[in-house]
Amino acid sequence: MKAEKADQIIPEIAMRGASMADIKATMAEHTSNEDEITHQEHQINLKVPNHNKIITSLLAGAMAGAVAKTVIAPLDRTKINFQSKSVIAPLDRTKINFQSKSVIAPLDRTKINFQISNKQFSARGALLFLRDTVRSEGVTKLWRGNSATMVRIIPYASIQYAAHEQYKRLLSTDKRKQHLPPHLRFLAGSLAGVTSSSLTYPLDLMRARMAVTLKAQYSNLWSVFLHIVRAEGPATLYKGFTPTVLGSIPYSGASFFTYETLKKWHAGYCDGRDPAPIERMAFGAVAGLLGQSASYPLDIVRRRMQTAGVTGQGSMYTSISQTVKVVWRSEGWRGLYKGLSMNWIKGPIAVGTSFTVYDTSLHWLRSFTYFHIDEDDGT
Repeated sequence: MKAEKADQIIPEIAMRGASMADIKATMAEHTSNEDEITHQEHQINLKVPNHNKIITSLLAGAMAGAVAKTVIAPLDRTKINFQSKSVIAPLDRTKINFQSKSVIAPLDRTKINFQISNKQFSARGALLFLRDTVRSEGVTKLWRGNSATMVRIIPYASIQYAAHEQYKRLLSTDKRKQHLPPHLRFLAGSLAGVTSSSLTYPLDLMRARMAVTLKAQYSNLWSVFLHIVRAEGPATLYKGFTPTVLGSIPYSGASFFTYETLKKWHAGYCDGRDPAPIERMAFGAVAGLLGQSASYPLDIVRRRMQTAGVTGQGSMYTSISQTVKVVWRSEGWRGLYKGLSMNWIKGPIAVGTSFTVYDTSLHWLRSFTYFHIDEDDGT
């Protein structure tokens, strides 16, 4: 943005009750180096005080997470099943009712199935799993358990996106610049992933348990929680926590870094024009492909450890190193990448959808003048 814009916007946000910190940040941003071109959507962001930025980020993140997970739920459900099932009795698809998320839910379900199975992943096997599920339980069952998944993904996505924006603000070494340097771009994404994963981990473990057990065993998240606490102890709620947090570093770091970098290039190439939804989707797809590929082996370890208590493998998957050894010895190095090809379908769709919905929702929410007003001002 050009420096002369400051004379128009700074008095406006000051009258609307913005804090001195927000005004100083806005002045710095408007007097930035003109060589840095930013998108037009940043003009609205400059009118929003930081506390309202947190609120709008939480709301937009919730919408993004809910829509994205609804889309890929069936694939994720199948992936988890193939990731963690290695010594369970052969799968009887006419009796077992897997729990799932929500528009690509069938893909999500297929991914989960391959992640827990000792079967070699194949596209044919994934399609057969989906076909048999539809025949025995109906199409809607591919999305069964979606409400349980929403309980997990809504707070996770809300915290992740809100934390990312705040980490970018904290890590900014030059307030005149809208974009962080590349290494700080990666760090902000990694910190956001670690924060959201740490705060919502028990919900992730309970959702994974529901994905690989009979409906009669776990009817809802509360029943999973009670069973784990009573039968296995509260500490079990954090089994697999370490690989999850470690995996979130390359996953979230690479995802946010790639998406932010592509948007920065787009702003320069298109002279500040906001990306179209299809362009945002493409940027997010690339980000998802790179992020999930970088962290996938740890995702396998995480799922094996999370579901060990209900698959009869509690003594096998006791730590990251032990889990890696068991998988390597019984399935080879390919076992650590089982279902990855499905993630190359699921990941780009999920992450692309998430980033697109988040950006669109955020821009829409911040267009309301309500969020431009500092509530302490009372105006």
